Amino acid sequence: MPKYKFVAVDQKGKEYTGNLEAADESSAEAKLREKNLFPTSVTPAGGASKAAAGKGKGKKKPAASNTNLQKEIQMPSFMQKVSPKQLMAFTRQLATLVNAGLPLVRGLQVLGRQEKNPLLKKSLAEMSDSIEGGSNFAEALVQHPKIFDKLYVNMVKAGEVGGVLDKVLLSLAEFMEKVQKIKNKVKGAMIYPIVVLSLTMLILAFLMIVIIPKFQKIFEDIMQGKPLPWLTRQVVIFSENFVVIAPIIVVVVILLSITLKFVKKTKKGAYAIDWTKLRMPLFGSLFMKSAIGRFSRTLGELMDSGVPVLQALTIVGETSGNAVVETAIHEVHDAVKEGENIAPTLESTNIFPPMVISMVEVGEETGELPQMLKRIADNFDDEVDNAVAGLTSIIEPMLIVFLAVIVGAIVIALFLPLIGIIEGLNTQ
Repeated sequence: MPKYKFVAVDQKGKEYTGNLEAADESSAEAKLREKNLFPTSVTPAGGASKAAAGKGKGKKKPAASNTNLQKEIQMPSFMQKVSPKQLMAFTRQLATLVNAGLPLVRGLQVLGRQEKNPLLKKSLAEMSDSIEGGSNFAEALVQHPKIFDKLYVNMVKAGEVGGVLDKVLLSLAEFMEKVQKIKNKVKGAMIYPIVVLSLTMLILAFLMIVIIPKFQKIFEDIMQGKPLPWLTRQVVIFSENFVVIAPIIVVVVILLSITLKFVKKTKKGAYAIDWTKLRMPLFGSLFMKSAIGRFSRTLGELMDSGVPVLQALTIVGETSGNAVVETAIHEVHDAVKEGENIAPTLESTNIFPPMVISMVEVGEETGELPQMLKRIADNFDDEVDNAVAGLTSIIEPMLIVFLAVIVGAIVIALFLPLIGIIEGLNTQ
């Protein structure tokens, strides 16, 4: 029996390679699927795959040459990515095509031809080939974990089982749009103060490097050895050392950012950072509301699509984006696994507010938990909107005052010697 080399991935996207014996390539792929592995490449141990050979038949050499040229000029794979906006557009378009009665493979081929993103275009072609080879849509998605996360795959899987793939795809698109909208609002609230502080630093650098040295020379001429006022003296000293201090500050900030990035990759470090974020003044409540809204909407969408509650909780924890919330969801998962309800366990985590717990409890009692979770998410989306507006109204005057104090102190420091000279002249 011939041997075949294979490359396959499991449901978590982990890649496996090895050899196996089979009558032909189709049998080899079937054996891999029996082991819950999804083959991405199956080739004879001594040469190219039959599929590859079959695809080469009847094609002209120039076309192959052209394909090779396209591969050469493409960006490296590590630089390629699919943005949330592109994924949303693809999902909504596919939902429309499937709802219109177009076969799934045909829909993927249609979208693949018009897709501009090279990574997504290549992935659509591979998914189409996988489905034609006998895989279902969810299995084809698993082979591309960098594009489609577990939430996406499991909702599609539930849609295929329930025969409502088009509705699930539409729900996915709407879900991603709402999540992205909230993310953009939170980022917008953070960007404003960062921009203002950056401008403040640029103005300060200009004053310290260009303006203060010129005034210092003037003061040396007109003061004739007399001591400068205390505030002026401090500003001049800071200006003289600014060229040394500024690079040190920049290096410290960069090192701190890199350190935090590495710390966040550890379990304890990620928990500590996310715990701090949730308790930050002004921004902490915004992060908390955003995290609870994301949890509620994700869990509601998964359960509404038919995903079992334990599996849904696992996926929600992995896609929560916050280590503190993820830990709390794992506690809920373990409690539900033991037969407890969700609401009491949510309360014991001391993270979720009473309103969320009450609504979840009502949802469990009435059997409408998915719909109740979506209502919770809508409420928290509104609260995030209000929080962003409130933060903007608070931060704007605070930053203006901060900028005025810095620039005002420098201006006063520059004018104090002149005021002293004028007062001396008036006395004479």
